[in-house]
Amino acid sequence: MENKNLKLETGFLFDKTGFWKGVGSIFSLYGDYYEFNSSRTAEEADQKALQSDWENVGEDLRTAERQFKEKHSKELCLK
Repeated sequence: MENKNLKLETGFLFDKTGFWKGVGSIFSLYGDYYEFNSSRTAEEADQKALQSDWENVGEDLRTAERQFKEKHSKELCLK
């Protein structure tokens, strides 16, 4: 089952900042701009990051398989 709306992250434990947050951080307006994804324990953080990594690997493999099938469909007798 392929979810086309699925967006996997590579920087799972890092803050997602926008343009204005970046501009504001240059001038240190409003103090601390960066909130990192947190977990209760180091093990939980590692587990979340490892799961995210493997989900990315799986998505890459599915994409490669789909592209291969599209490129070689005649040779593979696929429609």
